Amino acid sequence: MTNIKNQAVDPTTPAADTPQPAPVMLDPEALVQHFRELRSQIEGATPLSPAQKRRLQNLARKQSAEVIASSINLIGALDDNVAQAIGQPADSARQLQIDWNRWTAVADELRGLLNGVESANLARRQELHRIAAQAYSIGTQLARNPANAVLVPHIEEVKRQKGFSNRKKKPVENPPQAPTPNGAPAHDTSMTPPKA
Repeated sequence: MTNIKNQAVDPTTPAADTPQPAPVMLDPEALVQHFRELRSQIEGATPLSPAQKRRLQNLARKQSAEVIASSINLIGALDDNVAQAIGQPADSARQLQIDWNRWTAVADELRGLLNGVESANLARRQELHRIAAQAYSIGTQLARNPANAVLVPHIEEVKRQKGFSNRKKKPVENPPQAPTPNGAPAHDTSMTPPKA
């Protein structure tokens, strides 16, 4: 004999065999706007300069998570003396540590998202490169036929653009200084104060 229990069915939960709608794909401009809105809703999400970020990372490397946790425990060990001295109660420091752990997970997810976006864009760039190379190759072959003379200016423009991108920039050379009678380089006196 089988016991069948009455189960309440949630009408908002789709059945397993019901096809799920495809997620809505956002275009890049909508994503940028969405990210800007998100940034405005995150407390303290102001970007640091590279120098500021490097300085804070160097300071953070000096103390492990274990040292930080033990130091926070020290705050509450002797009544409120340590908490008063540093101006931070132990509970507040512990909450800051919890928040740091939670936001680290957010940063990890964002790095993963960024990696995915950059990877997809790199694949798009590679596909564009393949298409452009094929178009140039086929166009060059077709332009040999006088009936396809309309392609010649386009081929010439691509050749011109390729010439620009293949050129190497010449390094900036310092102008040579005139030798002095004894062979030593001339001394620049433009910054030397006049003798009194």
